[in-house]
Amino acid sequence: MELRLVLTVDDFDQALGFYRDALGFRELEKWETTGDARVAILEAGRATVELVNEAQAAAIDDVEVGSRVSGPVRIAIEVADGPGLAARLVAAGAEQLADPVLTPWNDLNIRLRTPDGLQLTLFTVQ
Repeated sequence: MELRLVLTVDDFDQALGFYRDALGFRELEKWETTGDARVAILEAGRATVELVNEAQAAAIDDVEVGSRVSGPVRIAIEVADGPGLAARLVAAGAEQLADPVLTPWNDLNIRLRTPDGLQLTLFTVQ
């Protein structure tokens, strides 16, 4: 009924600002539990799980970045304006790993590394 991706981050406030404020995920819930434990649940749109083998992961990395760079988890988010959002995310602490690329499957993709180290692909269907 719901896919929830749980990210454990070193800097909660930075991550919340990045995902909520810069990326635009809507905050659904937020609370503090015992001690300094904090949780925020952000709405990220419709979720799917994309399974790829090592050869396909390498092929995607080659198209988007030019070399094998991603780990076992990469987040891909469909957006309306990839270059504009990428610029906002870089200003919020992300590292853009490559210029935007028109993929063989006709999406405009931009690969970034988030401040907490995750690989993020912004894609716009053409």
